[in-house]
Order: sequence, then structure tokens, then C-alpha cells
Amino acid sequence: MMLQYFENLESGINNAIKENPESASARKRYTIEIARLGKRLYSDTDRKAWAGALVPFDLLNTMGVTSCYAEFMASVLVSTDIGMELLENAEQTGYASDTCGYHRAIIGAAHKCLMPIPEFLISTTSPCTGGQAVLENLARLFKRDLFVIHIPQDESDQSVNFLADQIEDMVEFVANHTGSPLDKNKQCKAIENTNKAREVMSDVYNLAKQVPSPANGRDLSNFGIVMPLFFGTEAAVEIAQFYRDEFKSRINANNSGVPGESLRLMWLQNRIQFKNTLVKMLESEYKAAIVIDELNDITWDPIDPNDPYVGLARRSISSPLHGTAKRRIKHIIELAEAYRIDGAINPCHWGCRQGTGARGLIDSSMKEIGVPVLNLEVDCVDRRNFAEGQLITRIEAFMEMIESHPSPWKK
Repeated sequence: MMLQYFENLESGINNAIKENPESASARKRYTIEIARLGKRLYSDTDRKAWAGALVPFDLLNTMGVTSCYAEFMASVLVSTDIGMELLENAEQTGYASDTCGYHRAIIGAAHKCLMPIPEFLISTTSPCTGGQAVLENLARLFKRDLFVIHIPQDESDQSVNFLADQIEDMVEFVANHTGSPLDKNKQCKAIENTNKAREVMSDVYNLAKQVPSPANGRDLSNFGIVMPLFFGTEAAVEIAQFYRDEFKSRINANNSGVPGESLRLMWLQNRIQFKNTLVKMLESEYKAAIVIDELNDITWDPIDPNDPYVGLARRSISSPLHGTAKRRIKHIIELAEAYRIDGAINPCHWGCRQGTGARGLIDSSMKEIGVPVLNLEVDCVDRRNFAEGQLITRIEAFMEMIESHPSPWKK
């Protein structure tokens, strides 16, 4: 079923582009690559692994292992017709309905035999302990080995070296399960691809800072958290280049992502993964552009292709969702200033310590720089807990408040 879904997704976009070549947007190219990843995950030929969000996918790609983090697959599953059935199935097996919907969807899919059985699993202790627990459950269910990467909370040299050693151990773990050791020449090439993608992605984000921005609310949705799945590959470089070229073209033609942009917004953490009208409403009724998602940022330095483990370790530790809330808030404030935003929307995802646990601290800290935050009590993957009418009312009041108060960057 899911293999057919990804095949239809890829062929549908390709056919649309064939019929109208001018419709070949960067977002469509990016979605095609996601569809190809999905096809590999559900194929009978590729080596597969389920992983945590901060696993170095560059190395897995280099070693011929198709992988993604469980929450990514959950976001795909809940966008299909069977999404709600999977959530209900997890609840019937004992998972509380107020726990994270991403994790319930994955467990429900596994019990429905809709998750491909991997050769092994690799979890990370950050950014989500719930995600680690899900991978532990999947390992027991699939009767497969699990490798756990413990990510330190600080970026000291000792912590970085500790994590680098674990990444090297992970490579040995993968090699033992696949029978194929890491090819050093391929590793160097993969890290070079990662560095190229990093550089172009940085250009894309800098272009999005323009006033008005070339980005609309859909262009870079989930971009910063999905692109790492392609790190190490030429596809990652190509996707980033499509976006850079498209944004440059819009800027040169004086075309903004949201025509008549009058307000600039930041979206915190992750998007609502099923179809809804919130972004369209913001753009059409308020000319409000979501110019930055919290995780759309480059937080790490280029990685040495000849000695990659330390650089990969620093990249994992640098994740905005890793470490203390104070560190995360500092990053959010830096983005608010760089993108000159008028307000931020925080979907306080049910059962999530990042989405809900830090809301008060984020709210008060942003107020200190004159940027209001709208906290939405919402489940980003379970539409049963999505009261769209109530959310629209709250967003309308928030936008009217922003319109009546001058932006801190325009004073």
C-alpha cells in the first residue's frame, strides 16, 4: 500500500511537470526526492534502518543503507486515508491518547504491518526520549538489534570526542550487520556532498531573509528537518540548488513569496502534518509570510572529509532542539532578529516537551524583544484533536493584535 502511495506521488508530480514544464518548482523537486526515499524504504531490495532524528544519515547513505527517522514516516502516514486508523490502533494496544501522535502513528503502523522490517535500528537520546522509546519498542517487535547513540548535553571537547567515538562505533555496527565496511573514498565524497549542500542551504536561508521574502509558507515547510535524510548524496545538493535558483529568480523579478507581504512570521518547531487551511488563511487574509521555521538553519561548521566524526558529532550537538531550553531560546531570538519577524506561531504539540514544555519560557523571552508569540494547543498529527474553527479565531485575534502594534524592526 505505502509503496504504491510513493510511486503515485512521484509519477503524479513528474506527469504534472511533463505537461507543464514551467510548474517544475523547487518544492516539487524536493517532494519527488521524498517519494523516491519512500519507495526505497518499502522496496524488497534496499537495506533499511529506522533511526533517531540526529543520526548521521550521511554515513548510512554512504554505506548503502536506506533510512529515516520514525517521526518522518509518521508525518507521511497521517497524511493518508489510514492515518487515523493507525492512531486508534496504537491506543487499542495500550498507548495513551495524550502521548505524542507521531509515536502513536508509528506503533500503530508497526502493529498493522505497515512498517518495513529493518535490518537494524539506531536511536539517539536526543532530541526526544519518546522517540528513543519507540525505537526500543520497534526493535523488540521486529526482533532486530538496536544501537543507541548517547548525545551529551554540552559542546565541550570531551563531549564532542565522546560522541565522535560513538559514531565511529555506529559505523562498525552497521558494517557488521550489512557485511560491507565503510569505503573511505566514498565517505570523503559523501562529506563533500554534505558540505556543498550545507553551503547552498545557507544561501537559501539568507535569501529568505530578504524583505519582502521570496519564500511563502509552503516552500520550506519541514525543510530543515527532512534534508538531513539526503545528506551525503548528490540529491541533497541538487535540491538545495533548485531552491537557491528559484529564490534568486523571484528576487530578480521582484516577486515575493506572498504577494504584497505585509507581515513576517516565524513557525516554531514543526508543522501541522495533515491538510489544513491555516497557512493559506494567513497569506490570503493578512498577507503574512512564514519566512522562517525554527529548524531551518545552519548551526554547524563544514565537516573535514578526512576526519569526519568530530564534525558530525558537533553537528548533532548543535541541533536547536538539543540541550537546554535557554540555548534553544537564544537561537529563536537570533532568528527573529535576522528575519525581522513580526510574530511567532508555536504549535504546542500534545505530549511533546519541546512543543509544550518550553512554551512559557519562549513566550516571555520573545516579549522582551517585542515579538509576540501565539501558542496553539494542537496535535500536529492527529486531526481528531484539531479544532480548526477555534484555531482560526485565535489566529485572527493574534494577527489583528500584530497589525495594531508596530514591529520592533520598524520603530
